[in-house]
Amino acid sequence: MISANPAVPVPHVSKALHLGLWVAQVLLFLAFMGAGGMKLVTPAEELLKLDPTQLIPLTRFIGVAEVLGALGMILPAASRIRPGLTPLAALGLFTIMVLASGVHVMKGDIAQALPVVGTLGALAAFVAWGRGKKAPIAPRR
Repeated sequence: MISANPAVPVPHVSKALHLGLWVAQVLLFLAFMGAGGMKLVTPAEELLKLDPTQLIPLTRFIGVAEVLGALGMILPAASRIRPGLTPLAALGLFTIMVLASGVHVMKGDIAQALPVVGTLGALAAFVAWGRGKKAPIAPRR
């Protein structure tokens, strides 16, 4: 990692942490592209069959947020163009998971949803911390 300011030393970060962060980023990308993409392309009638209480415009908005968050996991970090967006995208996905857990509590199915929501939330928190503080990716020069 290269420091933007030569006077500020950059701490050594292990390759294992970088690898773990990349694995988490790819898993979040796949999960949220799938979930968000499904919310965007599935016809409203089909979505209502899955859950008649949902609001379709809200579901579509969440789908857009999930797809953008998924893209934010990979594109800024891989291209090294504005890589500081990756921890922000992770924070956004973490927020979505916190709100999703609230919805599942209200619906009474938190026991069913907790493994997925908790795992995705924890991965997003890990990436937000890792790429934000511990192992940020240096921007392209």
